Amino acid sequence: MDLIPKPDQVASAASNVANKVLHGGVADLRPMPRTLIDEGPLRFVYRYDRAEGVDPFGDPVLLVMPLAAPSSCYDLRRSCSLVEHFVNAGRPTYLVEYGEVAFKDRALGFEHWVDEVLPSAIDAVHRDTGRRPVHLVAWSLGGIFSVLTLAAHTDLPVASLTTLGSPWDVAKVPLLAPVRPLLNANIPEPLRVITKGYQVLGGAPSTLVRWGFQLSAVDKLVTKPLVTVQHLDDTDFLAQLEAVAAFTRDMTAYPGRTFGQLYHRVIRNNELRTGRLDLGDRTIDVRDVKVPVLVMGGQTDGIAPLGAVRPIVAMLKSAPAVRWEAVPGGHLGMVTGRAARGTTWPLIDAWLDQWASAGTSRMGIGANPRRRHSSAGSRALKS
Repeated sequence: MDLIPKPDQVASAASNVANKVLHGGVADLRPMPRTLIDEGPLRFVYRYDRAEGVDPFGDPVLLVMPLAAPSSCYDLRRSCSLVEHFVNAGRPTYLVEYGEVAFKDRALGFEHWVDEVLPSAIDAVHRDTGRRPVHLVAWSLGGIFSVLTLAAHTDLPVASLTTLGSPWDVAKVPLLAPVRPLLNANIPEPLRVITKGYQVLGGAPSTLVRWGFQLSAVDKLVTKPLVTVQHLDDTDFLAQLEAVAAFTRDMTAYPGRTFGQLYHRVIRNNELRTGRLDLGDRTIDVRDVKVPVLVMGGQTDGIAPLGAVRPIVAMLKSAPAVRWEAVPGGHLGMVTGRAARGTTWPLIDAWLDQWASAGTSRMGIGANPRRRHSSAGSRALKS
């Protein structure tokens, strides 16, 4: 809004304030309609309803959740929802969600997601679509789970993988840089309760997860009231603020053992930097992934900055193609930010079409994806 607002800006600001006061906000937070098709322990697989008047086409897309985040990460609000974008384009769209984590789930570790949840979800989508190959689109820790799953189970019917904001070298995360040296030091016994608290609680509670997400953007949190006033006339901007606030409020907990593995193996020892993860009875090596992978990082991501995300590109030795893209946005914004509509989403669309199975792409691409490493100018990388 201008320093001296124009009449139309004043009218728009007044309308937005009235909607906030009378209706609770300006954002359309209705989730896209969906149907449960499969479930198991901390596994709920949903199929999104087809858009009215749109004929479905092509291979299915399975959206993979990170832990603790609500499914609104892919369906933030109407007109700014990756789910809505896929459904309106006619892509068969699915989501695997984990539900509420309870104390009884404290013994579940990485193995549960890598060996049980994701393989079962992929199989459910594969069966629901007449045995079509599945494209995975995975955000944050969901991307790490997906890479590890495809490395551990190379026979899964997966056509391609897209990861968004998945950190592989936490030494490159500024938020953790001051803390990591302390984690390897001799911590005084009275302070060990902090590092072992998750064992007593059975996991990382949702409040702690929410604080961690907010801390990554503390500068925006501090300036939010001023920014809101400055944009009172911008309905789309205010709607985005409301949607992100709702997303943050809905965060859930981490199971105890999974949180312990994240703390000791990922944050403290930075094991993912090597491309290998030791799960006791076996070691998973990302070099065993055998599907095309699109790796995306957010240019202003404070949780998973570009330097933390990009190392996986050089590790995917067996993938038929690997593509790296840096896109505008922070950790959530790169997926469902306002700019993602014209940056992240078209890149994912092109990738899905490029690796579609024969005759299923709306663009007519996909005769034999295993023989095509990249289209012209795609900046595909092989390492």
